[in-house]
Amino acid sequence: MSIHLQPLSGPLSVPIPTGVEEGEAISFRNIGVSYADARGEPVAAIAGLDLQIEPGTFVSIVGPSGCGKSTLLRVLAGLVTPVTGEALIGGQPAAGTARRLGFMFQRDTLLPWATVADNIRVGTDLAGLAPAAARARLAELVEFIRLQGFENHRPHQLSGGMRQRVSLGRLLAYEPDIYLMDEPFGALDSQTKSAMGRELLRIWAKFRRTVIFVTHDIEEAVTLSDRVVVMAARPGRIVLDQRIDLPRPRDARTLRKDPKYRDLVDVIWQHIETP
Repeated sequence: MSIHLQPLSGPLSVPIPTGVEEGEAISFRNIGVSYADARGEPVAAIAGLDLQIEPGTFVSIVGPSGCGKSTLLRVLAGLVTPVTGEALIGGQPAAGTARRLGFMFQRDTLLPWATVADNIRVGTDLAGLAPAAARARLAELVEFIRLQGFENHRPHQLSGGMRQRVSLGRLLAYEPDIYLMDEPFGALDSQTKSAMGRELLRIWAKFRRTVIFVTHDIEEAVTLSDRVVVMAARPGRIVLDQRIDLPRPRDARTLRKDPKYRDLVDVIWQHIETP
């Protein structure tokens, strides 16, 4: 039986350094990515893509399936090599800065045989923390994601939202400068998805890491982001880079009543629906 937990509330207190002042811009310059079709002919997945992301900002990428949203994250992470252009972090090739990146996927990648504590400990191990510091960080993070008492539970004993909280805890334990999030809440029901969005905003407000968030949900993108980048397919390219000039902190239920919010959602939809 899965266990469900109430959404997070209250202040954030995990003492992880923000380091926003030391953050560095992300640049995609003339990115082109191709793959071979069934006949071995090259097909352009992304072509001539340029994008600049300032440190500490929350940027969502939306667009139809197959437009290259997830591929773009993988280029930055060094998992996909572009045929043209380059991805840079602070002016340096992104491929040499992997320590700065943390990846979170739609399906959690928790170790099924490991406990909540052991899954989070993967992050402290990757961060190279000394044993005493790792134990302290683990205790802080378990409290932070409100999973006290569940440290010895395994993923199959948790709800989808709780598993994604563990994934967030592991990400925080690793202390990356940049969060790459590929539809992390896409498999969750709407209520849990909304709760996880609120929790992510709390984390971002506290630590102000750079977030690149891929989603198909336009309202989710507008609610969370400083900017929403719209991509078109065949080949993948940017057709809109929309600044979201809405006050923070944000509440999804309140925002839905704001005419400016509705206008932003409509503008983004129009660009997605345009051939």
